[in-house]
Amino acid sequence: MITGAQLRDCIISGAYNISNQKASVDELNVFPVPDGDTGTNMSMTIGNAVRELQLLADDTPADKVASTAASGLLRGARGNSGVILSLIFRGFSKGLQGCAEVDASALSRSLTLGVEMAYKAVMKPTEGTILTVARVAAQRTAERIEAEGDIDTTELFGFIVDTCRETLATTPDILPVLKKAGVVDAGGQGLVVIFEGMLSVLRDGIMISDGVEATVKAPADNDKFEIYHTDFTVKISGSNDAAELRVKLEAIGNKVSVDDNGDRIKCSVETRRPDKALREALLHGNIENVTVMSLYEKGDTAESESETAHNDDSEFPYIAVDPSNEYGFVSVSSGEGIKSLFEELGVNNNVSGGQTMNPSTDDILAAVQATPAKNVFVLANNKNIIMAAEQACALADRKAVVIPTRTIPQGITAMLAFDPTVGVRDNVVAMKDAAEQVSTGSVTFAARDSDFDGKQIKQGDILAMDNGKLVYVENDVVTATVKLAKKLCKKNTCSLTLIYGADVSDEDAENAVEQIKTKIPKNIEVSLINGAQPVYYFYISAE
Repeated sequence: MITGAQLRDCIISGAYNISNQKASVDELNVFPVPDGDTGTNMSMTIGNAVRELQLLADDTPADKVASTAASGLLRGARGNSGVILSLIFRGFSKGLQGCAEVDASALSRSLTLGVEMAYKAVMKPTEGTILTVARVAAQRTAERIEAEGDIDTTELFGFIVDTCRETLATTPDILPVLKKAGVVDAGGQGLVVIFEGMLSVLRDGIMISDGVEATVKAPADNDKFEIYHTDFTVKISGSNDAAELRVKLEAIGNKVSVDDNGDRIKCSVETRRPDKALREALLHGNIENVTVMSLYEKGDTAESESETAHNDDSEFPYIAVDPSNEYGFVSVSSGEGIKSLFEELGVNNNVSGGQTMNPSTDDILAAVQATPAKNVFVLANNKNIIMAAEQACALADRKAVVIPTRTIPQGITAMLAFDPTVGVRDNVVAMKDAAEQVSTGSVTFAARDSDFDGKQIKQGDILAMDNGKLVYVENDVVTATVKLAKKLCKKNTCSLTLIYGADVSDEDAENAVEQIKTKIPKNIEVSLINGAQPVYYFYISAE
């Protein structure tokens, strides 16, 4: 049997292990562009649960430990690998409901639920990835339980780790791109590293040390924030742990009241982050009768020191829904010029992030909750952010919908397609359709040496990509941009927009435009925007 204290220490050890080895996991990424790398994303995701786990007492039951971990991973999930990891632990938590300790059957059941939740969240699951590693481990574990019955739990967890390692070794045979690069799947490797850290506690009694990096921003002495009196009722859909909910609310606010009426829990709390209070409540069931009322204005000296201590700062303070405001928008992007462009198009809040800096579920959720509209559209603008955005929208206290834009140009076009006179569903269809009509080019640099798609690439080489596919490797940014722009122009192309980054001078940007004009049909309109984005020298939109 695994006790709650052991499970707590296992997960912390797993977090430390991936933090220590995240660089080696990052290096497994096949594509040489600067990226929000897999190891880093998985480390930050599980690392978000460590602080809350460390606060749990030794006599905490296993199901409470699992739910605490799941909550932390869900809020901290970054990138597709981080979201999948959080869902595995979320299913694990559901499988342990009512378990003070974990036996072999509960362990097997929980892993199976985690795999099921992860697969359901991915629209088109790709085999040969972390999903395959987890799935095979769950299947073989269930088969062993069925064949042998009661098994020592530590022995079974060792079997899970061994199975994950064996399956990971087969990923290059499933995904040709891995085999060509001579690597295993990075997400699968990250899962193995985490499980190995957990097994170290169970089998050897050793917790992996160091590794979790955390930065806590404390408010300045004169930093005052608005306080909200938040009332709501939770209609229980799972286990009723009113005491656990009280602890969570007390951690983020004051004057907490929790009235347990069996199938419903009536709650109130004074907090700077009512969104966090509601998010914690959503882990217990559906929310009813929400009331959020401001108590203090910013700068009001009535806020107590204890309130400042209990409530963390946020770039996006919570704003209740304005019933007269039908639509609002959140986008994810980097670069002051791009942010300003989205604001001009009607975006309320922009989450800083993109290819190298995948924001967490919590980051996106905070921006949604700071958008005072009945319906909030979230533009992901990156394929590695879509899943985190979907998780954030599911946690919001207002209707929020992801527009799965995969690039900045797609996001801009989607905003231009919005029509305030039609409903949510029609806008979702129109914005998606408009985004899919955009052809996106990007110019960046190689983050590492690589032999990719038959091209020998050296760190620092200039890479030109046509809708995510590498097409040119050059030594000069302008040369790469001109060649790529010409390739993007088709017979039906009407306009070409170049968005240049922080590392491109105005002179080089204008030079690129002038050269492009000489190489494409004269009827194609060419525009230039200073996006000031990091990492990417140019984004090119062809429509």
